[in-house]
Amino acid sequence: MPVEERSALNPASHPRPTDGQSRSPALIQSGDSIIVRVDTTTVRLVLAIVDEGSISRAADKLGLAVAAASRRVSDLEEQLGAKLFRRVPHGVEVTESGDKLLRYIRQIDTLVDRLAGDAQTLAHGLEGRIIIGAPKAVVIEFLARDIAGIQRKYPGISLKIVEENSKIVQQLLRDKVIDIGIYEKKSGFLDLPQLPYREDRLVLVYSRPHFRFPDTPIAIDDLFDIPLVSLGKGSAILSAVQRAYRSRGRHFTNDYSVNGFDTMLAFVRHGLGVGLMPPDVLDSFHPEQTLACAELQGDWHQRSYVLSCVEGHAQAQTLENVVNALIERR
Repeated sequence: MPVEERSALNPASHPRPTDGQSRSPALIQSGDSIIVRVDTTTVRLVLAIVDEGSISRAADKLGLAVAAASRRVSDLEEQLGAKLFRRVPHGVEVTESGDKLLRYIRQIDTLVDRLAGDAQTLAHGLEGRIIIGAPKAVVIEFLARDIAGIQRKYPGISLKIVEENSKIVQQLLRDKVIDIGIYEKKSGFLDLPQLPYREDRLVLVYSRPHFRFPDTPIAIDDLFDIPLVSLGKGSAILSAVQRAYRSRGRHFTNDYSVNGFDTMLAFVRHGLGVGLMPPDVLDSFHPEQTLACAELQGDWHQRSYVLSCVEGHAQAQTLENVVNALIERR
């Protein structure tokens, strides 16, 4: 009979540690439960022995010394209180007890493989959850399309969107409520690295039955005596209008303050004032023929959006993958 089979099946052939030798406890019993300590090498060794029908061939397959492999098998059998293998003329075969226990060993092997696979997936940033904060205009114009592309590339990453104005987005970043924040550059107040994201512009939106404007771009001075419907405090639109008025030595009184573009259009339709929004946002509402838009003079209505992120909650590689995907789609 081959030496390796005899040594594995006869635990007495292996010297046991003396009282002076340290040995990790292999068996812990609490009440009726038994905890078996077994590492992945032993699990894979046992399965290899089943496949190969020989401890020596299994040891060679895993790059183990035969004596070490035999010791692993006998230690496991001692913990389980049952023989896994019995001798046969050309090696070993699984015992009846071993056959029953092997299904659990296979489950352990499967769980280890899943654990390793999930760990690798997380390490490569293929799974995880990222929270992105952005103004509504950014979501409508760019972010929704970008997210669709990211989901196709990284289906395992869950993305949550928080719609807030540029000021609140930065506050959420500061408080680490969100992982990624997109906000208008000129309204930035955080000391965080900024990556360029997208640019857009504002156009004047008005009701044809109530207002008339020339086909040429409208100067900011021409808006001073016209009621203006603006988004509220903290919005990039309000900040842009206030800066434009200050550049002319004027104070913007904010005739009508609203929380969304849909409300702004409702006011504009009824002739309560004119509004300001990006043309793509206007198009997303499929405006009727009575609504029109006009270009604006100067550069005060041009906007640049930047992206910042904070580390801590999200898995680092997942966060990096999403940030890179957002930047690459510029």
